[in-house]
Amino acid sequence: MPDVRPKAPRNTSPSWSDVKANLAGFDRAGLLGLVQALYGASKENQAFLHARFALGGDVLKPYKVTIDRWLWPDVFKNQYTSVAKAKKAISDYKKAIGQPEGLAELTVFYCERAAGFSADIGYQDEGFFDALVRMFEQSLNVIIALPAEQRPPFWERLDVVRRVSQNFGYGVADDMDALLAEHGIYG
Repeated sequence: MPDVRPKAPRNTSPSWSDVKANLAGFDRAGLLGLVQALYGASKENQAFLHARFALGGDVLKPYKVTIDRWLWPDVFKNQYTSVAKAKKAISDYKKAIGQPEGLAELTVFYCERAAGFSADIGYQDEGFFDALVRMFEQSLNVIIALPAEQRPPFWERLDVVRRVSQNFGYGVADDMDALLAEHGIYG
């Protein structure tokens, strides 16, 4: 005898296809209302839309504020570092607009804040330093993709990061020097 029981609903998570299918039924007013609700739902959504539409003064500011908070926390307020949350700000910017010069600014800013915090308070954490070196390399890759006339200020700022990092442990400065040589910057 065949099994005639109804199939159990699939236990899958909704996907973009599901959202897109629902959006197809929206009129202009409904779509604007949805975007307005998303805008009001979080600061991250607001930063995304401001960056996407180039609204306001400095579209990088909210991303820099986030990077600064998570890479240079107020240790007197028992705040802690979070590489993942700082990197997420760069990822969020990349999704919003991802302009190469903005990415260069954010990746170099990340390196400056991470190195500055470590030097300022003597922070010695291998994972934090590994992330700094990876972001240093990412900065190099982003800067190299910029037009030649835009590169020098970023190179200078990364050189300051490299010099600040000379006294860090875990071979941070050696790794940075190797990356610079590998990218044809020094050596």
